[in-house]
Amino acid sequence: MESVKSTTRKVPENLGFWQRGKMDIGFLSLVLILLTVGLVMLFSASYAYSYAYMNNSYHFILRQSVFAVVGVILMLFVSKINYNIYKRFAWAIYILSNVLLGLLLILPPMVKGMDVKRWLVLGPINFQPSELAKFSVILLFSTLIAKNYNKMKTFKYGILRFAVLLGITCGLVVVEPHFSATILIFIIGIVLMIVGGIKLRYVFGGALVAVAGGILAIATNLISYGGSRISYWLDPWKDASGKGYQTIQSLLAIGSGEIMGKGFGKSRQKYLWVPEPHNDFIFSIVCEELGLIGALIIIFLFCALVWRGFIIAMRSPDKFGSLMAVGLTFQVGLQAALNILVVTNTVPNTGISLPFFSYGGTALLILLVQMGIVLSISRSSNMPKT
Repeated sequence: MESVKSTTRKVPENLGFWQRGKMDIGFLSLVLILLTVGLVMLFSASYAYSYAYMNNSYHFILRQSVFAVVGVILMLFVSKINYNIYKRFAWAIYILSNVLLGLLLILPPMVKGMDVKRWLVLGPINFQPSELAKFSVILLFSTLIAKNYNKMKTFKYGILRFAVLLGITCGLVVVEPHFSATILIFIIGIVLMIVGGIKLRYVFGGALVAVAGGILAIATNLISYGGSRISYWLDPWKDASGKGYQTIQSLLAIGSGEIMGKGFGKSRQKYLWVPEPHNDFIFSIVCEELGLIGALIIIFLFCALVWRGFIIAMRSPDKFGSLMAVGLTFQVGLQAALNILVVTNTVPNTGISLPFFSYGGTALLILLVQMGIVLSISRSSNMPKT
């Protein structure tokens, strides 16, 4: 927090529509490496399932590859746009994301076989409004904190407004229900408030309220699936052929990979043992095929991406850019960490995807656009001298 505060400097915000500086090649390289490895592992994890259910081994990888190519093009294009432009649309994007979340509660479930309401079906595309909600919170919080940076230690400007905004979005997401996205959005919002300079006693108080609220929600059956998920997290073998099945198969895959792995493409669990191995539990297939060494390398790449994003944040010429870079890169790191914790059964199964790896075209598209914004921020610290 202090380093971000100390390295930011006042510069004119009206720098034009286009960025002229050089992008951070290190950050770009890490994004492209993770994307490439993610696509390769997605193909390996999905082709058996794809052939069994879609009669086409290439169904998932072809669709994901199209989104990846479009996403990279958009990322490079967005990296050329002055990131300060987005402040003008912060409120509009926040309101739109909450309207879409509210729409989910009115409409019946749009995905067959799913009792939860997380997706809007737009023709051939399934879109999760919670993905937009994550970005909208980062954008709006960064805008408001940068505008009121000197007032963030007060309750009115540092706590009250952000608590209301965060409460509205988290409330709409949790009743979908989508508990993992709720956790992500809540933690990201709190982190930005901390970086923004709020008093730490408010953080501890808010954490206690959040924990108490979560326990109460589960105890009163507001989150109906919460209690059962905790139960089967503690002992998945209690219902080995039912609710504990996915966790058990994931652990078997991870364990069978040992240190060096079975080798690329040689996973056994992906042959319809791990349910939908191309989605949330793709990391178990990574561990089985690449072993502990491969898994640690991928974890290192995610850590390096977050570290490089924080470096970009510290070098940003303004507070808004610093906060955006922190929020966007922290989101990737936190989501990857939660996914890995779920797959290894360290925390209860919350249904969270692994960035760059898990199947989901629109989620990948939004992710790459967000990485483009970070690259735009990196350009601002490398502006040519005039």
